[in-house]
Formats: sequence, structure tokens, C-alpha cells
Amino acid sequence: MNLSVDFAGLSLKNPILTASGTFGYGQEFARFGDLASLGGIVVKGLSLKPRAGNPMPRIAETSSGMLNAIGIQNMGAERFLAERLPRLPWKEVPILANLYACDTGEYAELAALLAAQEGVAALEVNISCPNVAAGGALFGADPRAAAKVTEAVAKNAGDKPVMVKLSPNVTDITEIARAAVDAGAHALSLINTLTGMAVDARTRRPRLANVVGGLSGPAIKPVALRCVWQVCRAVPVPVMGMGGITSAEDVLEFILVGASAVQVGTANFFRPDFSFRLVEELPILMQKWGIGSLEEYRGSLKP
Repeated sequence: MNLSVDFAGLSLKNPILTASGTFGYGQEFARFGDLASLGGIVVKGLSLKPRAGNPMPRIAETSSGMLNAIGIQNMGAERFLAERLPRLPWKEVPILANLYACDTGEYAELAALLAAQEGVAALEVNISCPNVAAGGALFGADPRAAAKVTEAVAKNAGDKPVMVKLSPNVTDITEIARAAVDAGAHALSLINTLTGMAVDARTRRPRLANVVGGLSGPAIKPVALRCVWQVCRAVPVPVMGMGGITSAEDVLEFILVGASAVQVGTANFFRPDFSFRLVEELPILMQKWGIGSLEEYRGSLKP
């Protein structure tokens, strides 16, 4: 069965990718499966300079999900390019770099650095970041700010596709989606985590040192499906869906509402081999349900 997907100019052998921040830099999961069997690998968020991240504790379990406040801990883009990218099978599977910055100029500089690398297939832009020039407001919560970041990255991305990752923590996600596409985004990925918190009633303390964090896992899937469905109807570019995927059936649900491909996140924590297993299980389920092709099934939700 042919599972290949043409996604914004990227040739994916299947629609299963890994979500940034849940799969390390990729090589950490090589002992659990063949990295080249995946549709693509989105590496841990990268900033221009190394980041230590937030203080501990940074992860807390919740009902059907987890909260994290890692704070984009990473080794910095230059070290990643020198030490980690050469060890990834980038000639066999697309490697997508996830960008994190706190001002537009830094996004542009980071985009130029990463896009110049042959082993980087595309750029995913994390706009769920504080805009320091605007007093800490999130880029992803303001259509104008989102557009400025997208435009800055697109102008410095050369011929590499630019995919903007949208936050669900907004009133109307389609407004942000349209702004990003109008500013030059070739694709969109959604959703990023929902803002949440957890507390310990006995000790009267928050379970995260940062107090609030990003909620992910099965608990957010209904929100993710709704957002993907809305955005696919609002913009003409391909969408990559994510949020609570724990089975092949979940993958097909995202494709049914219009997604061209998906990213697997939290499931990688409780089953390190999960993304590899999903690649094997998807065609089996498609055959069982009589789905001849992903193209035929995509966006076929009946009113």
C-alpha cells in the first residue's frame, strides 16, 4: 500500500512524523526502530544560543495527559548542526528543524543558519514564544506578530519549506492561520500544547516549578481535531495535525478532518518505539477499513 505524501514540496514515505520536543534530536530513539522508516523527524526546538530551560520539576502527569514546562532546553543551533545533524539519516528521511526565538530578528538569523544546511529539509516555526519587544505577549496570539515572524523566516529560508506551528491558546485559530499563510507559510502544524497547571492540595504547592505548563496527550485530542478541521477549511496550504495521537485510528481521524500528515508527541514518552509501530499499523488498519489511499480518505468527513 502506498502511504507516501507530498507535503509542501517534501516527499514523505508515510504521514508519520515525530513532534518537536518529544523525540530528542532523533538519534536518541535509534535503538527503538529504524529512523529512516518514519515519514519525517522534527527535532527538539532550537535557539541561536544554548538554553538551560526552566527549573525542576518540569513535568507532571495529569488525567489522560501530561504537563511540561521544559523551557525549550537545547544545545543551540550551531552545536546541533555540528554534532547531531551529521548522525541523522537526512538523506533517507526529511529532518525538520524547529525554531525558537524571542524577537523577529533572531528568528530571521536562525532561519538563515538552518536553511543553509543540506541536511535540513524544512523549517517549523514555533510561534508560541514570548515577544520580548511587545512586553512578553506570545507571537502566536497576535495575527500581526505571527505574520511578521513568518515573513522574516520565509525571507531567509531560501528554497526550504516554512511550516508555522500554531497555538490553540487563542480565540480564533483560523485568524492566526490566515495571517501566517498570507505572510508566506507553505504549511501549518497544529496544535501546540494547551496552557494548564496542576497543584498538590496536600503541600499547597504547584506541581511545576514554572507553575503553568503545556498540556499534551490524549486529553487534548478533541481540541486538536477541532482546530485542524477549522484550519483545513480556512487556508489552502497543507496541514500537519498533532495532539493526543496514541493509535493508528487516531492518525486516520486527523486525516479524515483534513490533515495531510501527523506528528506523534507524548506517546513517544510512554512507548519509545510507538512512532515506528504506528508506521507498521497504519496500512493494516487502512486495509481492514477498505481505505485504498490516504488521498481518497483525506478530508472526507461527512456532514
